[in-house]
Amino acid sequence: MAGVSQMKTVTGEGGYVLEDVPHLTDYIPDLPTYRNQLQDNPAYSTVKDNFVKVDDAVAQKVVVHNNSPRGIHFRRAGPRQKVCFQSDEVHACIVTCGGLCPGLNTVIREIVCGLYHMYGVNKVLGIDGGYRGFYSKNTIKLTPKVVDDIHKRGGTFLGTSRGGHDKSKIVDSIQDRGINQVYIIGGDGTQKGAALIYEEIRRRGLKVAVVGVPETIDNDIPVIDRSFGFDTAVEEAQRAISAAHVEAGSFENGIGLVKLMGRHSGFIAMHATLASRDVDCCLIPESPFYLEGKGGLFEFIKRRLKENGHMVIVVAEGAGENLLTKYLQSMDLQDASGNNLHHDVGLWISQKINDHFAREDKMAITLKYIDPTYMIRAVPGNASDNVYCTLLAHSAVHGAMAGFTGFTAGPVNGQHCYIPFERINERQNQVVITDRMWARLLSSTDQPSFICPEVIAQSKKNQGKPPPQF
Repeated sequence: MAGVSQMKTVTGEGGYVLEDVPHLTDYIPDLPTYRNQLQDNPAYSTVKDNFVKVDDAVAQKVVVHNNSPRGIHFRRAGPRQKVCFQSDEVHACIVTCGGLCPGLNTVIREIVCGLYHMYGVNKVLGIDGGYRGFYSKNTIKLTPKVVDDIHKRGGTFLGTSRGGHDKSKIVDSIQDRGINQVYIIGGDGTQKGAALIYEEIRRRGLKVAVVGVPETIDNDIPVIDRSFGFDTAVEEAQRAISAAHVEAGSFENGIGLVKLMGRHSGFIAMHATLASRDVDCCLIPESPFYLEGKGGLFEFIKRRLKENGHMVIVVAEGAGENLLTKYLQSMDLQDASGNNLHHDVGLWISQKINDHFAREDKMAITLKYIDPTYMIRAVPGNASDNVYCTLLAHSAVHGAMAGFTGFTAGPVNGQHCYIPFERINERQNQVVITDRMWARLLSSTDQPSFICPEVIAQSKKNQGKPPPQF
């Protein structure tokens, strides 16, 4: 259907722009609404304001000037006075797709418990094994008892996979099973798939709410403050960095090299470095570096070893990809989700460091390489992420019950919102190397930036869309 993916916008005085999300009434006229039963829920009897107001919105930018336009806003998440589903008619399903991330099971649990305990819904299915599970695997009946303790485990209770996105088969399965609320948990590729499912559902005119819950350990989903699992990942990365520091400090000219996740975005590496204070050098995809010559990585390693006798290097998995393609033949391989497969930068840079100091400087070093990738993403969420996952899940449930669809739930400036799929899928969030956060890291590690003034000038010139990182 032409125009299905066009974003709904509402403008107001002073440059106010609301980037709204679709609603079932956009294509199902005269859809009946019902009194929200949440106001009769004993758990909410003492809440002063049970429902968010119809026109509540959250500003994307909080730092403004006296003559700034009001700018872009998103619809505030939360329960509405009127809902579009009665409890006994809801048949919901939950699916997890893509890679693992701490907190997945918490989101599953809280969607199930939120539907049951807040809205009295008792028909919730778990789709086994990602998108292809809609048409090739069995489903799991989910109740509060079934999911009671799954938040204590890593991974996903429902199983996951990459790829398998056949929107016609998926929507056929949704229609055949009588499902009318679909909760899709996953990263950028998964959210793109969710947008296609929503469009097909809308084309068929089905009363089905499609809701995304953004999940990526790399924190590379735009607009939202952060993705769940990120706090846990940074916390777990400290273990690997501490081990590398112990190993490096125990040998003369010891080097501890830790590879962390981050194919395109270096947020885990950056935050883990800032949190640790044991790291001497952090390498991320957004900040180019070079190995040899004046101001290069080898020169810095030699200087730091002479100063301290040991050092710790953190490298994100996507860092230095331009260098690897020069030394290694690129195979242009992709995984089932369409993500480019990267060479192992940790092994490569370890070998280059060893070779350089053995050949060029005749300097005996002891390098220990640690790759905690799958250990980090397989753990359960920590306390901070578990609270966050609960809020995400409840926001998604409130939105679906109110009839909103084609959106992703997430926090913007600390307030949970409903964000159109188009905004979530438009780009990847990346570290802005001309912002103060990266400057803080360079100051903390006392490492060179490795980039020439021309590159910095070009980065400042291109900086526009990414919000400032404080």
